[in-house]
Amino acid sequence: MPPRFKALFWPGLSTLLAGAILIGLGVWQLERLHWKEGLIGEIEARSTIKPQPLPPIADWPALKPDDYDYRHVEAEGTFENDKEALVFHGPGFSRKGISTPGYLVLTPLRLASGGIVIVNRGFVPENLKDKAARAAGEIDGPVRVTGLMRPPEPRNLFTPPDEPAAGRYFTRDPAEIATHFGLADVAPFSIDADDLPVPGGWPMGGTTEIAIPNNHLSYALTWFGLALGLFGVFAAFAWHKGNEIEKAG
Repeated sequence: MPPRFKALFWPGLSTLLAGAILIGLGVWQLERLHWKEGLIGEIEARSTIKPQPLPPIADWPALKPDDYDYRHVEAEGTFENDKEALVFHGPGFSRKGISTPGYLVLTPLRLASGGIVIVNRGFVPENLKDKAARAAGEIDGPVRVTGLMRPPEPRNLFTPPDEPAAGRYFTRDPAEIATHFGLADVAPFSIDADDLPVPGGWPMGGTTEIAIPNNHLSYALTWFGLALGLFGVFAAFAWHKGNEIEKAG
């Protein structure tokens, strides 16, 4: 075996294996990019079309979030304002220019077709969390609601415990609200109400933040760049090692 080949065999093999892994990661990120672009396009299409009828109650148990998240729907019913729940929301509704903390007002809507869906009617600042301070916005009688279907909001290790007795929650979870108020036939999803005029101006609808991060192209370029750099380092190493062997010979 020639000395140069012997000296470069294991470093070269290691470089090929590591390079193959890096290139594979880059290809995987390109595949993720294609998937993410499709997802963003689907969400855009769902959220901007004319409101569609809400799925019938018989279909609710079989619904999966991927099938309905951000779907633009309409529903008719009556708000049960006495069962209102407040979900804390820190500062930041960039799309609406809101920078103060406050609450999302979640109210059960008893549907004319049967069943109940929890509606996120929108945002109120801290000084309007009490219903008496925004009494004009407590709508009585039949209403038509349009908005985006959303799945239950997951909890994590940093999510504070809910305070149902005080009407305060920290996640948008229809099941939690239904359990506290003893509601039956409640949809497993909620509706984020559109930004439409409300008597008194509050709650302010249209709070859904559609911001899907898509950094897969930069990730792919990073992996490909690392692979290219690795091969460049090996080429420099091989050239230097070859010169050493020639001089030693």
